[in-house]
Amino acid sequence: MQLPPFRLERFFARHEFTAPHLLCCSDGESLSVGELLDLVPGAADGLSRVHLGYTESKGAPALRQAVADLYETAQPDDVLVHVGAEEAIFTFMAATLAPGDSVVVVDPRYQSLADVAQSLGARVLPWRLDPDRDFAPDLGELTSLLAEPAVKALVVNFPHNPTGYLPSPEDFAAILAAAAARGVRVFSDEVYRFSEAEGVAPLPAACDIDPRAVSLGVLSKSYGLAGLRVGWAACRDRDLLARMASVKDYLSICGSAPSEYLATCALAAGDQLLARMAGILEPNRRVLTKFFTSRADLFHFTAPRGGLTAFPALRQGSADAFCQALLEATGVLLLPGSLYGESWAKHFRIGFGRVDFRKNCERLAGFCQNWNPAQGS
Repeated sequence: MQLPPFRLERFFARHEFTAPHLLCCSDGESLSVGELLDLVPGAADGLSRVHLGYTESKGAPALRQAVADLYETAQPDDVLVHVGAEEAIFTFMAATLAPGDSVVVVDPRYQSLADVAQSLGARVLPWRLDPDRDFAPDLGELTSLLAEPAVKALVVNFPHNPTGYLPSPEDFAAILAAAAARGVRVFSDEVYRFSEAEGVAPLPAACDIDPRAVSLGVLSKSYGLAGLRVGWAACRDRDLLARMASVKDYLSICGSAPSEYLATCALAAGDQLLARMAGILEPNRRVLTKFFTSRADLFHFTAPRGGLTAFPALRQGSADAFCQALLEATGVLLLPGSLYGESWAKHFRIGFGRVDFRKNCERLAGFCQNWNPAQGS
């Protein structure tokens, strides 16, 4: 198994802790352990009694119950806790795919959603989100892709990172039905669920619609708790979860006891955390839309319907050069779209889940007043 360098993560390893102003992060504004504990009566005392031994490999029972409560049909035994989303992606791919299989994956995509499959010998068939249709994909194209006999899985991500695209409930149901008709298992990356724009309802979880589908969740994004490193896979196919658990034995084996306790506290205070994040996202979305609407001469912009990121494109010039010049001139970090593949090289990712978004957007606006795309500066 030969995994290629993770371009996006290497980019962040280089810049995330040195760039003064982060304007491309995909996670939400976090809070301290103390602030989280204050939301749950008695939680601080409970944390002091957490035993620092190994935890259950499936995840703490209380945590799996709290996760199951997020879904309409799941029971605690339908949940497998992981160390972040990345581990869940890896265990699913390793438990599902073999050399010669094919997997359909939305494009652009978080790199591991495709490259883990490819490293296992599977063929990746991209299902492109169309910038000319507000990033809506072609459902007819999906039907054609799924018709290939070697396809074993369909990987989707809604709300989508980085575009913020969210299909209608009817289209999402059609996507799942198309996969089910071909016997193709759906892996639904739902880490941005509950971060929809005001007036936009969350989609049903894939695992609630299709008993074979896997729903991926995490506390990093909509809940703003990336430092806990807690994610999960929810699926009513317990045989699949058992195979994924066997793969996990070669990775983390089990999670961190303090993190799983704090994650349980977070879900107990889930409504408060989501309301807190909505209070950050909604004003930031307005600032985001106002800025890009005012600079339609420089950018093509589709307002995100969900998630914590958007994916504008330069009308002229190189996004790589634009992002580099912005960083050098202002210390503001954007994520060039070329990290998602050269076909996205005119795009860049901007994140609006942090409280300093407005100030950083002002820095971006000031830079754009003097940006000359023809000269690359």
